[in-house]
Amino acid sequence: MSATVRLTLVEGRLTTREYVFDERGTCILGRAADCRPRLPDDEHHRTVSRHHCLLDVNPPDVRIRDFGSLNGTYVNGRAIGRRAAGVAPDEAEPSPEYDLVDGDLIRLGRTVFRVDVRVDADDGTLEPALCARCGREVGAEIGDRTGEYVCAGCRERPAELAERILAGTKETRRYRLVRELGRGGMGAVFLARHEDTGGELALKLMLPAVAADPMARRRFLREVELTRALRHPHLVPLYDAGTVDGAFWFTSEYCAGGSLDGVLRRRGGRLPEREAVRLAVQALDGLAYAHASGVVHRDLSPHNILLAAGDGPAPVARIGDFGLAKAFDRAGLSGLTRSGTTAGKPWYMPRQQVLEFRDVTPAVDVWALAACLYEALTGRFPRRFVRGVDPWQTVLQVPATPVRRYRPDLRPALADALDHALTERPAIGFGTAGELRAALLAACPPD
Repeated sequence: MSATVRLTLVEGRLTTREYVFDERGTCILGRAADCRPRLPDDEHHRTVSRHHCLLDVNPPDVRIRDFGSLNGTYVNGRAIGRRAAGVAPDEAEPSPEYDLVDGDLIRLGRTVFRVDVRVDADDGTLEPALCARCGREVGAEIGDRTGEYVCAGCRERPAELAERILAGTKETRRYRLVRELGRGGMGAVFLARHEDTGGELALKLMLPAVAADPMARRRFLREVELTRALRHPHLVPLYDAGTVDGAFWFTSEYCAGGSLDGVLRRRGGRLPEREAVRLAVQALDGLAYAHASGVVHRDLSPHNILLAAGDGPAPVARIGDFGLAKAFDRAGLSGLTRSGTTAGKPWYMPRQQVLEFRDVTPAVDVWALAACLYEALTGRFPRRFVRGVDPWQTVLQVPATPVRRYRPDLRPALADALDHALTERPAIGFGTAGELRAALLAACPPD
């Protein structure tokens, strides 16, 4: 199946009259220079906000949400969201998301776009969709899509899929499941142990939120191959990967020390200055290597900074899931999740990543690593996220709080380096992992 979403200008003064989406993507409409499509910043468009609304596209699905605009976004003449008069953009409550269909009209001020959705079956027909695991019809769950899909019932039993993966793969046939390590919106992670050697590995199962067609599978597995080639002391090595019964899986080293997120929870939310910087410097080593290899993580957080045994008594930091969650999303396999308040991790994301969903640079990982270090030192996120306020609007509008606000005792050079790393305008403070690493070592030399 192939699908496209086309945004066509039917009223307004824009030079570009058509925007075509043939793969997963997002865009923010408004008057700001970083919007795409950008409306002119003139008197004719004064009723349009700088960041007006967000389109989330995963052809053939498309969703819109007002982004805290003062004058509202309209679909077929009906307002779908606006902020109240006197409320600042960064204080606006989240607006409901609205699913668009073929022929819908979107109006921002005096500008009107028409949404055109086209779906073509590769062979001219659309066959009934079945669960790749149990064979049950799943048409009601996946709509117009075709491809492999795991039904809602089978998704509730990921251990069964994990057992099938281990039994059906030559490299993992002698491994047995030990326990489930965690579960999230995209799947589950299991610990497996070799029955002869006792060696352990982590098996991660990723379940697409939509039917996975052959093109989406190729896109994701192509990026997996890039990750498999990475070998560095501060990256978790990826061993094998594949698809079974509509599920995507990969195996990697098991890090017994757990995640930085877990360590912070166990130790009251903060780490001593030297320990936090030591782990950050190690993670930056891994980032620098991956970036030099042309791979960007895009989803770095304390959850995937893992701790493994090193040569000495102190654990070492290793970055896991390198680029896989975002590669899954970019292939369209996570469905329309980007604009949801639970999508991604806005707490560790620079505004550049929201604005440039597909074309991110390594600098977004550097910002995210700095955000992780900020949390490890303060127990807080760099930005202040207020309950009831749109988190993605917060990312666009609210700068990081200077770290001295929460840790006035930090050595000045470290605080200065961290504050610079978390700047975003006009650009992210440190463009490379090496730059931030050097600044941290200069500010807080190892013993």
